Amino acid sequence: MTATNPYEVGLDKNAANYVPLTPIGFLLRSAAVYPNRPAVVHGQRRYSWREALERCRRLASALTARGIERGDTVALMASNVPEAFEAHFGVPMAGAVLNALNIRLDPDTIAFILGHGEAKVLITDTEFAPVIAEALAQLEQKPIVIDIADAVGPGGDRLGEMDYEELLATGDPAFPEITPADEWDAIALNYTSGTTGNPKGVVYHHRGAYLNALGNVLVWGMRQHPVYLWTLPMFHCNGWCFPWTITAMAGTHVCLRRVEPAAIYEAIAREGVTHLCGAPVVMNMLLNAGPGLKRSLDRRIEMMTAGAPPPAAVIQGMEALGFHITHVYGLTEVYGPAVVCAWHDEWDELPAAERARFKARQGVTYPVLEGLTVGDPATLAPVPPDGATMGEVLMRGNIVMKGYLKNPRATEEAFAGGWFHSGDLGVMHPDGYIELKDRSKDIIISGGENISTIEVEDVLYRHPAVLEAAVVARPDPMWGETPCAFVTLKAEASATAEEIIAFCREHLARFKAPRTVLFGPLPKTSTGKIQKFVLRERAKENV
Repeated sequence: MTATNPYEVGLDKNAANYVPLTPIGFLLRSAAVYPNRPAVVHGQRRYSWREALERCRRLASALTARGIERGDTVALMASNVPEAFEAHFGVPMAGAVLNALNIRLDPDTIAFILGHGEAKVLITDTEFAPVIAEALAQLEQKPIVIDIADAVGPGGDRLGEMDYEELLATGDPAFPEITPADEWDAIALNYTSGTTGNPKGVVYHHRGAYLNALGNVLVWGMRQHPVYLWTLPMFHCNGWCFPWTITAMAGTHVCLRRVEPAAIYEAIAREGVTHLCGAPVVMNMLLNAGPGLKRSLDRRIEMMTAGAPPPAAVIQGMEALGFHITHVYGLTEVYGPAVVCAWHDEWDELPAAERARFKARQGVTYPVLEGLTVGDPATLAPVPPDGATMGEVLMRGNIVMKGYLKNPRATEEAFAGGWFHSGDLGVMHPDGYIELKDRSKDIIISGGENISTIEVEDVLYRHPAVLEAAVVARPDPMWGETPCAFVTLKAEASATAEEIIAFCREHLARFKAPRTVLFGPLPKTSTGKIQKFVLRERAKENV
């Protein structure tokens, strides 16, 4: 006879005791509790949390009136402008899924993403009209296009049926938001740089977005009403979930269209910025800004960095300027940051160089990530915590993606054995902190953006003079890494490095094109496989 569990009888979930988690609630609360506090700043534009909620409701209402339903995709092509922030709430408040596009992508890739994600609406800044026009020309089913005409932007051609502000004018500021029926419902779609073929669509759910937004608060020890400067692209893992994080804390979103040293230092001084994020390239930019651009900091500024392992010297230099660095690590598949180099007070007593070396490690789990290990990708057996034995970084928990859109095979492979396989190689230190050592998929991380070496190699092979090609990461003091191409030319063919680079820039997003091209035979194994580890060493020698 099986005993009845008394905690399972008459204690069912109901509307009174269970509501699906969603970051939409952050906006509703901040607008209700702090209606007059500043929500968004962009140049001369400023508006409150009450106005932010009204604008997001108008957007949701206008999208619904144009046929957007639960589960539809709304794409966004925009810099860090108020419209991008509003899309992070207005789109899910219509029951839809936000697909924020990388503004650096080429037309072919954008066309693939719009088609694969089945975007019904595309909200796009006029600055990107040329690339968007080329992408739209490739689509059989074209989305409704809405133009963002940003007063501080460079402008451009209108491609859509109306401007964004005209769209909002048609919406209802009292529109009742559509909340998820299940917290497992999709809230966002983000595309990775594909290592083989087309990029994969990573699907986020409301629960994960809610949890990682609060995870950011916890690891940063964030107080109420932070002033956050948008130096991190909102298209990158939904700005690592910070549109939702800062809203939860009723902070102020300070938008920044161009990430440049002078603009950053000016905004810090003018707006009283307390927090910002960015890849190591942003730190390098601030650290090496000219004497006429730097401004002295009269207080400690919190900066979170991720995207590539930061050089210890850069961390040390930034902290000397007055920035307090928090190092996090993650991937698109885990909502951005999922691992943090949690600091210990006793480390403050270490010499500066040693402190920076400790801070350069990736770290331990976010409070909202259940599991993190370094192990054998086949057996899942953990490596010894000796700081030397390499294995694959594996994660699991509520901030792991739902899976890859329309790609069950890739989803199954990513979740093999009940863990998310990152493809990154690292070690486990005796204190339980992980540290990355290599990337098994040969992804290059340049300025925080992923570049697939295979994608670049495919373009190189299309050059009429190229016989063989291989691409590896080359260390770069500004960008962290840049693509370095090794090329063997066909017999009696000729081409210069400049010609090869120009050819790549014609067929790729500019940031993906090689910065360096070296000619000669490629080292190979006995079976004909190119030895990329040899090429990586050669690339380092040519720094």
